[in-house]
Amino acid sequence: MAAEIVNPRSDSESRNGRTEQGKGAEPLDSFDPAFALHRGGKMAVQATVPIRDKDDLSLAYTPGVAKVCSAIAEQPDLVHDYTWKSQVVAVVTDGTAVLGLGDIGPEASLPVMEGKAILFKQFGGVDAVPIALDCTDVDEIVETVVRLAPSFGGVNLEDISAPRCFEIEKRLQERLDIPVFHDDQHGTAVVSLAALRNAARLSGRTLGELRAVISGAGAAGVAIAKMLIEAGIGDVAVADRKGVVSRDREDLTPIKAELASFTNKAGLSGSLESALAGADVFIGVSGGTVPEPAVASMAEGAFVFAMANPDPEVHPEIAHKYAAVVATGRSDFPNQINNVLAFPGIFAGALQVRASRITEGMKLAAAEALAAVVGDDLAADYVIPSPFDERVAPAVTAAVAAAARAEGVARR
Repeated sequence: MAAEIVNPRSDSESRNGRTEQGKGAEPLDSFDPAFALHRGGKMAVQATVPIRDKDDLSLAYTPGVAKVCSAIAEQPDLVHDYTWKSQVVAVVTDGTAVLGLGDIGPEASLPVMEGKAILFKQFGGVDAVPIALDCTDVDEIVETVVRLAPSFGGVNLEDISAPRCFEIEKRLQERLDIPVFHDDQHGTAVVSLAALRNAARLSGRTLGELRAVISGAGAAGVAIAKMLIEAGIGDVAVADRKGVVSRDREDLTPIKAELASFTNKAGLSGSLESALAGADVFIGVSGGTVPEPAVASMAEGAFVFAMANPDPEVHPEIAHKYAAVVATGRSDFPNQINNVLAFPGIFAGALQVRASRITEGMKLAAAEALAAVVGDDLAADYVIPSPFDERVAPAVTAAVAAAARAEGVARR
């Protein structure tokens, strides 16, 4: 079976709002093309083998299927060869941190999860199944996913609020022998690092020469900080609503206390704005607005990655006054930091070698491969490739697969 990237309804039904809806209010489709596109959902299930006659039926189902089931029962690893397990990912959410909408619940999260699934297929050739859970307790989520795991080759956690997302990912990876990846954390970090590598290359500097400030100590901010440290950044400080996360603060959660232990070598304290003075890099994953004077106080030739959607922390018009490279999370500006550049290829590479987990080395390899796609075309408005660049997914897939083998987590 495969997750097909088509609406199961006909074009005339699903895209022009003419389906039967009974009497009453005019359908939402008539007013907004987004509703027309989503009518009936964005996915369907499609067979990969034909059922044309009784012979096909006897092979695809009983009695032929019994031979395959018995073989798998005797040799469990055969499940990867004779089912879809090694080609399919569960996209799991509890609906508590959906896009910029917040805690909207599992049903309302489904359009986003369907969208994620078709991006897996479109950009990585990976089948994915949306699973929206009607629970928010960490123990319940972990136990539910563990019980679902035999059907899948990997688990992509999506739109689960911090700090629960950290514990859920950690516990699932400990319990399962398949890759577990929280895209809001690691996908964002991989693409951010790739863009920063190229921005540094454009300016003739190394990562080790840069001091970065991250606005936001949630899932993305923590993951970006960790990955920048792994990649050799000179220094990075992270700020939350109360200011810079530092060892001298007494109000830190366990996650933020850990963050303070390996970031902010300069010992900064106080506000985000004060930390930006002389900084080389601003990375925004929090929303809100950074005052223009704070941006102006950054070092000459600074980089501004303002990734909040739909309103960047620093509007590009302001950022371009002071920064050498500007990136956002939006598709209508150059240098879009978009997770779709990472997660399809990362999972494709991990599934290709039947990796037991996704390691830091695999993520760093993904960032390096993604940055390398830009090549000699590097420019201030092109430090990261487009999601529609057909070189992206193959490059990331190959790099991740090679890194998995090098790190000893590949099983083929």
